[in-house]
Amino acid sequence: MRDPSFWWREDSRAAALLSPLAALYGAIAASRLTQKGVRAAVPVICIGNPTVGGAGKTPVAIAVARMLDAEGYKPFLLSRGYGGRHKGPLIVDTARHAARDVGDEPLLLARTAPTVIARRRERGAVAAVEAGANVIVMDDGFQNPSVKKDLSILVIDARRGIGNGRVVPAGPLRAPLAPQFARADALLVIGDGHAAEGVVRMAKGLRVFRGRLAPDPGAASTLKAQRVLAFAGIGDPEKFFATLRQSGVAVEEQRSFPDHHRYARDEADDLVAAAERHGLALVTTEKDIVRLAGDPATAQLAARATALPVTLALDDAAGFRTFVLGRLTPGA
Repeated sequence: MRDPSFWWREDSRAAALLSPLAALYGAIAASRLTQKGVRAAVPVICIGNPTVGGAGKTPVAIAVARMLDAEGYKPFLLSRGYGGRHKGPLIVDTARHAARDVGDEPLLLARTAPTVIARRRERGAVAAVEAGANVIVMDDGFQNPSVKKDLSILVIDARRGIGNGRVVPAGPLRAPLAPQFARADALLVIGDGHAAEGVVRMAKGLRVFRGRLAPDPGAASTLKAQRVLAFAGIGDPEKFFATLRQSGVAVEEQRSFPDHHRYARDEADDLVAAAERHGLALVTTEKDIVRLAGDPATAQLAARATALPVTLALDDAAGFRTFVLGRLTPGA
């Protein structure tokens, strides 16, 4: 699905017309946030976002899992497995599973730590503990009340903020902001921009951290020597294109697709043909690459495209580490 453009504008007739539905949806979502979930046998850290898509949850979840691993923990990542056919609980096997099986994000997560997908997250938490987890990092699921969280970090994009500040379907918020903040512990603002500053001022009582998604230096350096056709099917493709340009990459053409887009053969063939016609290299996101892999219809595109990996770079990495580890200490 593509985000409606009016979500990111202050004054919109469409948003106003949808406000009664948004009020109903928001009331239900806010009520769900007050429900008590099942406590897992190990601490649960949830990386969520207050809006629909595009904030950078997955790189944050990966960074947290890596940090915990470095501290001697055995983290397992837990995902719903959006876009995959398996309901789970299921431990992701990158050698056996494709995006059509488990979704694109779990395949990326599984490169860092053991990853469980489960439509019913409480069952996924049990499966993770049974497999040896002593801490669980949830990628998304903040608004899902089925599992009690010991630490919840909301991720927000500095450039887009919360858009028009309305709840779905009138705006991008998954639930009214106040009840979301009431259940969160920290706010992590990703990237450059001022759209999130109003939200930061509202986040009273929450610890606020800042960071950015930094492109892999080696991959970026290689791409600088080429003219590229960039394509992306993520929550905010413009963020990816901006990252390329800020890294000094010459983006001659760009193509945007909906989040979690499953590329058809004709779309894949068209991208390859366009790149060949204009002498461009194909570059995309890691999420898109794992979605293309394992599908015969997109095999040629997968072979021709290069991914630009990104990692979370925090302004106060030491403070973030202390904050997260403090929540895993008994009695904290």
